[in-house]
Amino acid sequence: MKFEDYKCIRFEREGKILRIILNRPEALNAVDEQLHHELATVFYDAALDQESSVLVLTGEGRAFCAGGDVSMMERLSEDASRYTFQNIQGKRIVYSLVELEKPIICRLNGDAIGLGASIALLCDIILADKHAKLADPHVRVGLVAGDGGALIWPQLLGYARAKEFLLTGDFLGAERACEMGLINHVFDEKDDLNAAVDKLANRLANGATEAINWTKTIANVGLKQLMHSVMDSGMAYEALSMNEKFHLDAVEAFLEKRSHNKEANG
Repeated sequence: MKFEDYKCIRFEREGKILRIILNRPEALNAVDEQLHHELATVFYDAALDQESSVLVLTGEGRAFCAGGDVSMMERLSEDASRYTFQNIQGKRIVYSLVELEKPIICRLNGDAIGLGASIALLCDIILADKHAKLADPHVRVGLVAGDGGALIWPQLLGYARAKEFLLTGDFLGAERACEMGLINHVFDEKDDLNAAVDKLANRLANGATEAINWTKTIANVGLKQLMHSVMDSGMAYEALSMNEKFHLDAVEAFLEKRSHNKEANG
């Protein structure tokens, strides 16, 4: 797609820097069908963009990405044929991030949950607001963390720590995440975060582009191999879990609660 055709992602340019901004702030940038489709193409399109050499990924509003939209989960549970397409897109999201040669900086402006956390952690360098939290709570809604979480968390944290968070779905604050090596830097103020992102992006944009890109490519070789060995089974197990009673009950309970809150407020 052309960048102007995107509906849930907007773009800003500054010299060789391309900012990719998840743009569903009213839903905390939760991933619905449209955003899922766009995430499956945006990093391929950015890779082919000749005007940019550095990407900055962030979210509009107070969240980075709240993960999968529960209404989308309901539709997938009702019609299994939808998941075949979602499966292809889900793998493309992960593949495109790992295979992207250009450096991608994550400006973690707020919470990154589920798929949102996977996308953030698959970036190359993560600079975060101190109030941001990360979590992969797939298991809390009865799903397998097959869309990237079980791939990237163990690589960054080690298996023992990663499994603690993946099997419980517990949240991890930015400061502790930084101490544990999950992200790179944390900033107390938004202005400081913005300045640090700009400084790093400009430094990379003014550096030796080929050397930077190919160094990243070499560093990602092992991750690519692991990605191709686990993503098919991960997505298949997640598809199976979508029809389990725990998941169906969790989706129903969430939607009933949301409906009740709307009626109470309205």
